[in-house]
Amino acid sequence: MSSHGGNSVARMVITAVVLVIFAGYLLLWIMTPTNTFRQTWLMDLRTQTASTFFGTTQGATYLVFTFPILFIATLGCVYLHLGKKTRENNHTEGSRAEICKLGLWRRPVIVKGLGIVSRIELAFFLMFIALLLWNFATYLRLSFRTITPISAAKSGEKVWEAKLDSVGLRLGLTGNIALSFLFFPVTRGSSVLPLFGLTSEASVKHHIWLGHIVMTLFTAHGLCYIIFWASTHELSEMLKWENTGVSHVAGELSLLAGLALWVTTFPRIRRKIFELFFYTHHLYILFVFFYVVHVGISYTSIMLPGFFLFMIDRYLRFLQSRRGVRLISARILPCETVELNFSKSIGLSYTPTSIMFLNLPTISKLQWHPFTITSSSSLESDKLSVMIKGEGKWSKKLYQILSSGSPPVERLDVSVEGPYGPASTDFLRHDLLVMVSGGSGVTPFISIIRELIHTSQTLKLKTPKILLIAAFKSSADLTMLDLILPISGAPSMFSDLVIQVEAYVTREKEPTIQQRKGVRAVWFKPNPSDAPITPILGQNNWLWLGAIISSSFIIYLILIGIVTRFYIYPVDLNSNKIFSSSSRAALHILFICVGIIMASTVAFLLNKTRNFQETSQIQNMEGATPIASTNSLYYNADRELESLPQQSISQSINVHYGERPDLKRFLLEIRESSVGVLVSGPKKLRHEAAKICSSRLAANLQFESISFSW
Repeated sequence: MSSHGGNSVARMVITAVVLVIFAGYLLLWIMTPTNTFRQTWLMDLRTQTASTFFGTTQGATYLVFTFPILFIATLGCVYLHLGKKTRENNHTEGSRAEICKLGLWRRPVIVKGLGIVSRIELAFFLMFIALLLWNFATYLRLSFRTITPISAAKSGEKVWEAKLDSVGLRLGLTGNIALSFLFFPVTRGSSVLPLFGLTSEASVKHHIWLGHIVMTLFTAHGLCYIIFWASTHELSEMLKWENTGVSHVAGELSLLAGLALWVTTFPRIRRKIFELFFYTHHLYILFVFFYVVHVGISYTSIMLPGFFLFMIDRYLRFLQSRRGVRLISARILPCETVELNFSKSIGLSYTPTSIMFLNLPTISKLQWHPFTITSSSSLESDKLSVMIKGEGKWSKKLYQILSSGSPPVERLDVSVEGPYGPASTDFLRHDLLVMVSGGSGVTPFISIIRELIHTSQTLKLKTPKILLIAAFKSSADLTMLDLILPISGAPSMFSDLVIQVEAYVTREKEPTIQQRKGVRAVWFKPNPSDAPITPILGQNNWLWLGAIISSSFIIYLILIGIVTRFYIYPVDLNSNKIFSSSSRAALHILFICVGIIMASTVAFLLNKTRNFQETSQIQNMEGATPIASTNSLYYNADRELESLPQQSISQSINVHYGERPDLKRFLLEIRESSVGVLVSGPKKLRHEAAKICSSRLAANLQFESISFSW
């Protein structure tokens, strides 16, 4: 059997194992509120796992809720590594037959409040809501059954007060289910999301949905208890921080941090005052810390897997961002847009539509901004490019620095995190790719086109025809199309690629003087200490990540087991009534961090040595100041857009002034059997395209909304 066949079999086995484990995990969530689970299954499991190392409850919670997800994440790393090796040896992409099976479920649906979602996303969302409702209803049904006038009187309460107390508790328990999934979508280097065909960038909306659900339930949980304490004249309970058990003050502090974070996430505030949203989002640290202290570490283990994986990802990003990267050049466009070109190691590969986070201390030492990568790691093995449109304060400041030319900028300090993107793409399965963009939404399509150039020229594979429909506000924005070719590109690159560009300038009736301003190139002189962008965990990054996940959790278990056995147990004797719950929670948090730091740092340092050798070779080859070749479209800094007709790409561009594209006409007149419709741009544009693709007349159209950052 070939290595490709062996990899495929191994991936099928991993997929089957993951599906079985995940199905069992979901079954646990369904059974959790029932008496069968709480009084029989869990009690038996606690009896069997009780020890002096993990107490009477911790071992069972680890086994049932924590271990399965971390095991899936580790298996996911192996699965993605095998997939990466398969793609390197076999350049074909996903088959059309496989995709067509899910064609109906992938069709877009516009839902008010949720935006554009696929039918499969909507189905999972509804099932998740059903899970929450089932848990809440079952908890209440079993709880209310035990509340009677007699039982309430024994506690000095009225029946409605006892039921309110029960509702408040069950709202918190239900909110914890949503919290258990909250951090998965924002784990950028996740090995779990790709298993389900997701990326962190495309899953941000899921994080937003979950965040609203979590805070709604937790806020209701807190309000129920405030009303309950007020009605029973026990408002002093709000100030209690018990030595053992639930700490009310910690819960209130967690809720306050969550509310401050939540308020700034609403679109009106987030878009107008992004800096406020950015900084207050770091309150998640206080939110989680006081949450752990509030509910105790045993119950926290239920939501621990998602946060544990997020912490590993966050620390790896921190390690990557500590070193400056090698910025080689920039292309400055007259439409307040710049393309930054970085040096990268040949071993760093990424897929089209990937993004990268940038930090420029010259502008802000704290702010990190995501930008879509315009280059192709296949076409440009030693360069990585991002396009930045001057829309916000940060990006406008960058454009001002680079475009002023007074004084000339010789170098910029830049740190990066990433790249992050889909594990694979499947563009080759289509006969035609229709790319619809608005403004800087054209950015991700540049990387796709460059990747298809490589596929056509180098791999000699059949590529789909391309129809790019790009809408811009002004003529100056047309220069964004200049970036379709890389800085070292040549017109001959388009010889084997069938591409047609329909560009629309919506706010002008005819070409302007601004349009004829050229694209200017700026070359930098990086410091010797600046390094090419390298994969933080090397070319076998998925295997290293799997090793980090497993080893960091094992280190944590060993450390907390030792401390529990020789420090906590002699005091508490597994009674959970003597040793401070807050101190116990703090120790667990400490050792989780220690385990992650130890495992991640060792992996980082081992790969840093290998990366250093390749970095030295690249720097020796580049020299201090690269020089553009005469074949580059940007060799002449004063080149005007009028010269484009002499190039192959310009012959494929039709420019329309004073009108908007008629998407319905374009899309419904297409006769190819398999058409990928990729849309990137404003909400209105995406909704218009999604509505057309969801109609019965568009059975051959397969819609995909492409996220972009500029």
